[in-house]
Amino acid sequence: MLIAPSILSADFGRLNEEIDELNKTDCDYIHIDVMDGHFVPNLTFGKCIVEAVAKRSKKPLDIHLMVKNIDFFIKMMIEVKPYSISFHIEEEKHINKMIHQIKDNDIKAGIALNPHTSQNSLEYILRYIDFVLLMSVNPGFGGQNFISSTLEKAIRLKEMIKDNNLNCKISMDGGVNSQNINLLKESDVDIAISGNYIFKSKNYQEAINLLR
Repeated sequence: MLIAPSILSADFGRLNEEIDELNKTDCDYIHIDVMDGHFVPNLTFGKCIVEAVAKRSKKPLDIHLMVKNIDFFIKMMIEVKPYSISFHIEEEKHINKMIHQIKDNDIKAGIALNPHTSQNSLEYILRYIDFVLLMSVNPGFGGQNFISSTLEKAIRLKEMIKDNNLNCKISMDGGVNSQNINLLKESDVDIAISGNYIFKSKNYQEAINLLR
């Protein structure tokens, strides 16, 4: 299972140092939640901050857009050249257009689902995307409790992927820690995104080791 620390839980006052600490670990990606204060009731990172993280980071960036004007933000974040970008199916009407806009720039494209959104909404999209991001908390703020019903969604989604012989990964974000990571593994999740658990620990590598 791949591990992606979410810097939503980092100390923003010492963000350079936080990125340096992650660079020393064997984490696979750095997960960045971009929120606009409209799609979710929180405002986080703009392009300047994401560019600063990209310059400092030795890890690939995984950008999660929790925004309303998806086209605007995709065009903005493409310029940063991250490893991957995901956006929410609940907000976008022209999903294929957005997916191709990302992939045409050699960036992995993903679709994010809120806890209440069914995996069946992806039936005609799975073949075009590289991963699905399942939210296991209500998006907007870190430190929330894990919503266990997301595990059932992951199992059903993996069945859809296997039945159609697709190469699409599943990532899960929200309340992930060493107490529930085995449940993610049993549900065939490929990428575990963890913020509060890693950044509240005294040693980031030890926290990642426990997740692995």
